[in-house]
Amino acid sequence: MGSSGDVNWKLADHPKLPKGKTIGLIVLDGWGESDPDQYNCIHKAPTPAMDSLKNGRPDTWRLIKAHGTAVGLPSEDDMGNSEVGHNALGAGRIYAQGAKLVDLALASGKIYEDEGFKYISQSFEKGTVHLIGLLSDGGVHSRLDQVQLLLKGFAERGAKRIRVHILTDGRDVLDGSSVGFVETLEADLAALRSKGVDAQVASGGGRMYVTMDRYENDWSVVKRGWDAQVLGEAPHKFKSALEAVKTLRAEPGANDQYLPPFVIVDDSGKAVGPIVDGDAVVTFNFRADRMVMHAKALEYEDFDKFDRVRVPKIRYAGMLQYDGELKLPSHYLVSPPLIDRTSGEYLAHNGVRTFACSETVKFGHVTFFWNGNRSGYFNEKLEEYVEIPSDSGISFNVQPKMKALEIAEKARDAILSGKFDQVRVNLPNGDMVGHTGDIEATVVACEAADRAVRTILDAIEQVGGIYVVTADHGNAEDMVKRDKSGKPALDKEGNLQILTSHTLKPVPIAIGGPGLSAGVRFRQDIETPGLANVAATVMNLHGFVAPNDYEPSLIEVVDK
Repeated sequence: MGSSGDVNWKLADHPKLPKGKTIGLIVLDGWGESDPDQYNCIHKAPTPAMDSLKNGRPDTWRLIKAHGTAVGLPSEDDMGNSEVGHNALGAGRIYAQGAKLVDLALASGKIYEDEGFKYISQSFEKGTVHLIGLLSDGGVHSRLDQVQLLLKGFAERGAKRIRVHILTDGRDVLDGSSVGFVETLEADLAALRSKGVDAQVASGGGRMYVTMDRYENDWSVVKRGWDAQVLGEAPHKFKSALEAVKTLRAEPGANDQYLPPFVIVDDSGKAVGPIVDGDAVVTFNFRADRMVMHAKALEYEDFDKFDRVRVPKIRYAGMLQYDGELKLPSHYLVSPPLIDRTSGEYLAHNGVRTFACSETVKFGHVTFFWNGNRSGYFNEKLEEYVEIPSDSGISFNVQPKMKALEIAEKARDAILSGKFDQVRVNLPNGDMVGHTGDIEATVVACEAADRAVRTILDAIEQVGGIYVVTADHGNAEDMVKRDKSGKPALDKEGNLQILTSHTLKPVPIAIGGPGLSAGVRFRQDIETPGLANVAATVMNLHGFVAPNDYEPSLIEVVDK
């Protein structure tokens, strides 16, 4: 795999920094910086390794932005995520991402001019157009206002029959917010019906139990969605989506993330919106990871992950293309950002030998997303990628240490082998366990990640190398919803409102190790440094000058 075109891949030598130092590049997933309190799991956990990188080291530890415009998202209210974070870390430049790409296409009307819309609109005259995705304003996987604009736009452009298959959130937004989102959607659909469009909700379920699995962890999640959306079959049947969500949420222990699948039925008990031959389907999530498996089920003729029973002949498009290497789906409403000339590709062209490793849930981030949404190697003679299987069939708070030790051991062995110039890992614990909302388990997760960091730092010490430790976004550093004064928020019953989403907090970056040249320190003249500044920084530490259009390096070399 490689980029084409007339690119000068040769990087200039750095005037002051040598080549040949082994760099250990650690990304702590979901590890932001926040005020210390009992809901800051990083603060509560014993983290001597990370503490040692910070305390008393103002020249080699600092904070950088990992959300909003720093990673290509529309506003400073947009939480970062692992995909855009790793894109920025690897690309060295800021690209319009996810929600921002879709916003631009909707605002300009371009979304209705491109091939994807023209393709699905062929079903408007005689078929139904189905919209499937996360009903939420969380802005991580989808946004409600975009769905509202699509509904309006489809109806104005000839859609006569519309069905929406909703997935409730409770992860990127507060648990219980599903009711309000459904009320908003139902009002919009009623308005369309008043204009002669047959529009209604057809099915639903919680995001973590229906449809939105990722990395082929549990195909039964996708199957539950298929059964409800395509076959019109589910264990729960209701006359309206609002009735469905309110009733299912009333069950003991109910949570928006895990609501069971349901279908909406008419007075005769018949499902109002199964997907059939001739229909169009749009998955409106803009984030890729939790749509890929569903897209495979919708698009692939040769599919053996579960019995689909009935495979309708449909016109399917994603909001975006979810996997550029697989070209999945083959039709999409909004073209992806063209991320070329990533740092990984430059370094491969300049002879830098790279080892990358994580466990399944974040392996794609430290490879595919890091490399500009591309699968595979740039140069298989110079690169090795290792995936450690994640635990499956359990929630991550059950085994909060995850595979941190195994990742660290692989990294240690790669560093000590002398075969690699860069050893890059992602430690998923803070993010994946933080998402469960289990504070005590997240504390354990942070401690495990810190121990992994220590193992890698010790190996770097042995080989006289350099470490770069950073994160992709926040999560574990703040586990509660806050009121406007910053105090923990309570619900109507007086219970603490647990925060399971990412945060808007900055993340740390630390450099050091015996191989770090004297006089290297973080610059103070970059106004709002962010994740995209890391690529040029790492290139410098490898002994190269970064390309001119990269975001500037975070480091300078001062004469001692």
